Amino acid sequence: MDRREALRRTALLLGGIISAPTVAALLSGCDAPAPAAGWTPRALSATEAAQVATIVGHIIPTTDTPGAREAGVDRFIDRMLAEYYSTDNRAAFLRGLADVDRRAHAVKGTAFLDLDPGEQRDLLTALDAEAYRRETVSTAPGQPPFMRAMKELTLLGYYTSQAGATQELRYARVPGRFDGCVAFENIGRSWAT
Repeated sequence: MDRREALRRTALLLGGIISAPTVAALLSGCDAPAPAAGWTPRALSATEAAQVATIVGHIIPTTDTPGAREAGVDRFIDRMLAEYYSTDNRAAFLRGLADVDRRAHAVKGTAFLDLDPGEQRDLLTALDAEAYRRETVSTAPGQPPFMRAMKELTLLGYYTSQAGATQELRYARVPGRFDGCVAFENIGRSWAT
């Protein structure tokens, strides 16, 4: 796969857009303090934070490398909502999160967090398919559907975390010389640097 194809696929994965709060966070720099042991969410309730942690755990599960949950992506999303999302965008995100719970109640008669992992995955897969078929309306004008926004935040949080950048991706301070056309099989993993 060449660079152009990789960029095209990445753009498709992200829905062709990156939300304004994501751009604002990227432009603000990397001044995130280390998370405290007794973390308290600022933009999410305790239940919403647990729901976000469960969803990101399904989007990037733990394999031979840490998953999104272990990388603290739920805390990253809470920080994004608290510091970078406007009141309207935050409310739209929270409505999308509430919709996940509402759909769990409609399908199984219980909260999303009370579903077994397979049922959670099935519900999230259905929401993802709806978002990509464009059958759902956006949660707010200019905003992607909830699952696209959740995936965007999960990918951004994971691949900018220490675990994502150093264990999932290959990391080397100075990767050496540049070889423009190398088969991916010869490299093994993508580079973080």
